[in-house]
Amino acid sequence: MTDHLLTRTIVIKRPREEVFEFFADASNLEQITPPELNFHILTTLPIEMRTGTLIDYQLRLYGFPMKWRTEITLWQPPEVFVDTQLKGPYQKWVHRHTFTEIEGRQTQIDDEVIFRLPLEPLSLLGLPLIRRQLDYIFDYRQKKVAELLG
Repeated sequence: MTDHLLTRTIVIKRPREEVFEFFADASNLEQITPPELNFHILTTLPIEMRTGTLIDYQLRLYGFPMKWRTEITLWQPPEVFVDTQLKGPYQKWVHRHTFTEIEGRQTQIDDEVIFRLPLEPLSLLGLPLIRRQLDYIFDYRQKKVAELLG
């Protein structure tokens, strides 16, 4: 079983509390996800974010509908939170969001995703395609976050 790592960093010219508040509102996920994924939150909104919160989503990937459930496994506003997949397309998916205040009331957002593909070693053949899709999703996410908060 092989863990893979995806990372992204962006700096937003807003105070950390404001940036964290944006990410603490789960409904904003739909705004920062590529529209062709048809991403929708199934859990009733608003969602009270805290350690142990469960969130259900639905999306389409390569035309196939899939459901995804995550749990907030760490919640430390305004510094960090972690969502961990309980049900979904990956064998393992742990997404750590870190918010660091930097000079001039700016915030550095670091995303770190550790993921593992199902059905290894066969699924490793699809890793380049999956990596390309994840890069696209996270690049889109950074662009939208910059537009909405920058």
